[in-house]
Amino acid sequence: MEESLSVNHLLGIKEISQTDIQLIFKTADNFKTVINRPIKRVPTLRDITIANIFFENSTRTRISFELAEKRLSADVVNFSSSSSSVTKGETLIDTVNNILAMKVDMVVMRHPAPGAAIFLAQNTNTQVINAGDGTHEHPTQALLDAYSIREKLGEVKGKKVAIIGDIMHSRVALSNILCLQKLGADVMVCGPATLIPKHIKHLGVEVEYNLQKALEWCDVANMLRIQLERQNTKYFPSLREYTMQYGLNRKTLEGLSKKITIMHPGPINRGVEITSEVADHSQSIILDQVENGVAIRMAVLYLLAMKRA
Repeated sequence: MEESLSVNHLLGIKEISQTDIQLIFKTADNFKTVINRPIKRVPTLRDITIANIFFENSTRTRISFELAEKRLSADVVNFSSSSSSVTKGETLIDTVNNILAMKVDMVVMRHPAPGAAIFLAQNTNTQVINAGDGTHEHPTQALLDAYSIREKLGEVKGKKVAIIGDIMHSRVALSNILCLQKLGADVMVCGPATLIPKHIKHLGVEVEYNLQKALEWCDVANMLRIQLERQNTKYFPSLREYTMQYGLNRKTLEGLSKKITIMHPGPINRGVEITSEVADHSQSIILDQVENGVAIRMAVLYLLAMKRA
């Protein structure tokens, strides 16, 4: 009997098991060979229609999902709230039900409200993939990050991963913490005290406020950008001062006592959390993350579609 996921939706890392994660990785390995061959398409989801519903701006995630869907031969519908009836006051459920009435099988949704994907899964008859809900979770980003660590370092178990930057406003941070811990990694968060949630230690992570100490501790540094669009108050004096304290430059990277791997979920604010020299450094796997994103999303779409059968 073929292995299958324990869930019908991908709403967050919290809802999936370690076995689910390993199955997604194993499936992504197969799809990675597909996207690196001359004909990059397989007919796997030929009869499936997927709607990408984005209530927030996105470039990489939306394109990555769309590419993954097209590589699997699915029919794709793209929806952007800025050019829709949502601007006229239509509710989320009405918007989605109208789309589902057109016989859509699966919805990939990004929404500014935490819990929106869960709400949608409970109130509609469709499979939902969470492409980011507010400051809550971004499960496919965490999966592709952990997959990239596995690819670079052989395994995730026992590795030390520092997540550095705006932890408070980052859905990537929470999903990464949950995913890395399920795979047996040690996790540290690092940043200004004002950008580290008060109760984060309850998640079993170490907290460090000194960038140098965090970098010396870790095997992998995942550099997050400052989410200015989600901040309605000033959490630090200026971007320049943030960069002086928590920005990673080549001198700091090459001055460490060991080689570490640099990651970034994007989009990069070059010269703020990371300089161009570090982003393009041989120790950076940022472009590998982008490539792996398509393979991981193909795996998730395929495995959820198999649950429909």
